[in-house]
Amino acid sequence: MSEIKEGMEVIGADGVHVGTVDRLDGDRIKLTRRENTGAHSDHHHYIEKGFVADVEGDKVRLSANADVAVTLEEEESGKPVDL
Repeated sequence: MSEIKEGMEVIGADGVHVGTVDRLDGDRIKLTRRENTGAHSDHHHYIEKGFVADVEGDKVRLSANADVAVTLEEEESGKPVDL
């Protein structure tokens, strides 16, 4: 987790873009909110560090494909994102 820095791209295991790191927040990655849409555009989403498979250069690779990873995102409270 110490290798993860602000502005790094978060990608799924399949290489597809999931989000951008805003910062680390405890045991989670806080994603920038500018990529959120609709009812989620006014707040951040989070990814648990347990889903990080590797840090490759300026990319954080998750252990799940992007289409699954977005379903694993959490609200600040820790509750799942209501898609």
